[in-house]
Amino acid sequence: MAWEFDNDRPIYAQILEYIMMDIMSGKYRPGDKIPSVRELAQEASVNPNTMQKALTELERVGMVHTERTAGRYITEDLGMIQSAKYNIAKKYAADFIKKMKELGYSKSELNDLLDKHTELWEEEADG
Repeated sequence: MAWEFDNDRPIYAQILEYIMMDIMSGKYRPGDKIPSVRELAQEASVNPNTMQKALTELERVGMVHTERTAGRYITEDLGMIQSAKYNIAKKYAADFIKKMKELGYSKSELNDLLDKHTELWEEEADG
């Protein structure tokens, strides 16, 4: 995956979001060991200190933990992962609804739009 960063926000915060998305999407599963700071920094093309700062923040919020001499591991707290996933989804939904209101969609029009696109999503999954 190509890591792309926005110049308007700190790189470490964006790295944190990338890794959180990898956890919530299942790329990293509960209990998985994550690559080392140096490996992740090389993959993201960032300074290892920047990557360390992001991983330290992930550890502070409890998404990862360090086992001495063995590395960092994803939390096995499924509730924490689901809660983080829900909170991000809720924000995306609120942003989406706001944009649809700005476009002039009514609630019923929005529901019709979502129904149509959910069907397309299901067709893609089947195909």
